[in-house]
Amino acid sequence: MLDKFFNITKQGSNVKTEVVAGITTFMTMAYILAVNPDILSATGMDKGAVFTATAISAIIATLVMALVAKLPFALAPGMGLNAFFAFTVVLGMGYSWQFALTAVFLEGIIFLLLTAFNIRELIVNSIPLNLKHSVSVGIGLFIAFIGLKGAGVIVDNPATLVSLGDMKSPSVIVGLVGILVTGVLFARNVKGSLLIGILFSTILALILGVTQMPENYKFVSLPPSVSPIFFQFDFSQILTIDMAIVLFTFLFVDMFDTVGTLVGVASKADMLDKDGRVPRVKQALFADAIGTFFGSILGTSTVTTYVESAAGVSEGGKTGMTALTTAGMFALALLFAPVFIMIPSAATAPALVIVGLFMMSPILKVDLNDFTEAIPAFLCIIMMPLTFSIADGIVFGMLAYVTLKLLTGRYKEISPVMLIIAVLFIIKFYFA
Repeated sequence: MLDKFFNITKQGSNVKTEVVAGITTFMTMAYILAVNPDILSATGMDKGAVFTATAISAIIATLVMALVAKLPFALAPGMGLNAFFAFTVVLGMGYSWQFALTAVFLEGIIFLLLTAFNIRELIVNSIPLNLKHSVSVGIGLFIAFIGLKGAGVIVDNPATLVSLGDMKSPSVIVGLVGILVTGVLFARNVKGSLLIGILFSTILALILGVTQMPENYKFVSLPPSVSPIFFQFDFSQILTIDMAIVLFTFLFVDMFDTVGTLVGVASKADMLDKDGRVPRVKQALFADAIGTFFGSILGTSTVTTYVESAAGVSEGGKTGMTALTTAGMFALALLFAPVFIMIPSAATAPALVIVGLFMMSPILKVDLNDFTEAIPAFLCIIMMPLTFSIADGIVFGMLAYVTLKLLTGRYKEISPVMLIIAVLFIIKFYFA
C-alpha cells in the first residue's frame, strides 16, 4: 500500500531505504527540539510548552509534505527566524512575544494566499537553471559550516571573523572523529552511514562528557502542555509600521530560505524536471504555509523546509515516505524528549559535513564558461555561508544575474518575474 501510494519502486527506492532516510533526516534536525525552546524562552515563553509546540508544528507540516506533496523534505520552526523572533522583535524592539506570534500568524495567512494563487510557485520556477544548481552547492557549504560551528571546530574571532577552535576540546574531538568514522562507513558502502555516524558520535559525546544521560535515567515522559502559549495573539498593533517591518522580514527570509532549500535539495536528488522545476512545488509550499499558520497558533516561530532534509536524500530518500518517517520520529520525540534532547550538535556535525560534500555535485552542471551565468552562480554559492543565510545567497545571485544580463545586452534571457524580484530585493536592501 505504501509502495503504491508513494510510488516508491517507480522512483527507484524501497521502503527500508525510505525509512532509514527519514530517521536520518530527523536525527540531523532533532537539535531544533532543544534549540528552539532555548531561544524562544529568552522572551519569557514557557520552555516546555515551546518544546511541544515545536514538535507538533513539525509533525503537521511534514505530514502535509509527505502525504500531499509526496516529497522527501521535512519541516520545523526555522533557525534564524526564531532568533529574529526572540532577539530582534522581542528583546531588541521591545515588543511582547504575543506581538511576534501575531506577525508569524499573519505571515502564515499571507503565504497560504500567495501559494493558492501560484505566486510562490511562479517565483520558484523563475530562477534560472544554473542558479538552481548553484543553490544546492551553496547550501552544501552552508550546512557543512553549520556542522563545523556546532562542533566548535570553527569559532568566531573578532580579528578574522572566524578561526579554528580548540582542537583539544571534547566537542571538537567528537565532531572530527565522527567525520572520520562516517567517512569510512561511506567509503565501505555501509547502509545508514549517516545515522550510524550520529549514534557513534553521541556515544563518544557521552564518554567525553559533551552530553549527559537524562536526569535519573528517565527516558520517557509525557510532553508538556502548550496552554501557556496557545493562541496567544496581540492584534492591537497590526496596523503599525513596526508590524509591517517585522512581517515583511519574516515573509522575505522564509520565502527565499524555503525556495532555496526546495530547489537545492531537489537538484541534488535529481528531482528537477527538464525545465529545472521542482515537482509538486505548489503542494510543497503549502506545507510550510500550513506549518507556519498552525505553528503560530500552537506558540512557535515560523516553520520552514529544513536544509537537513539533504541528509535523508543522501541516504537514498526519494519519496514522501521519507518525510512520513520523519514526522513519525517527531511524534515519538514527544514521548522520548529526554533522549533526543541529549544528542549534542557535535554529534550531528559529521552528518552535516558529509552531506555538505554530497550537495556539491551540481557544480558540475553549472556553465562556468559563460560569465553571465558563472559569476551569479559563484556569488550565490559563496554568500550563503558567509552571510549565514540561504536567502541572502539567493539575493546576491539573482541580482548579479539580472545586472550582468542587462549590461551585456542579453536582457531577453531575464524573465519578467526575475526583473520584478530584483527590484524588490534592491528596495529591501536600501529602503526597508
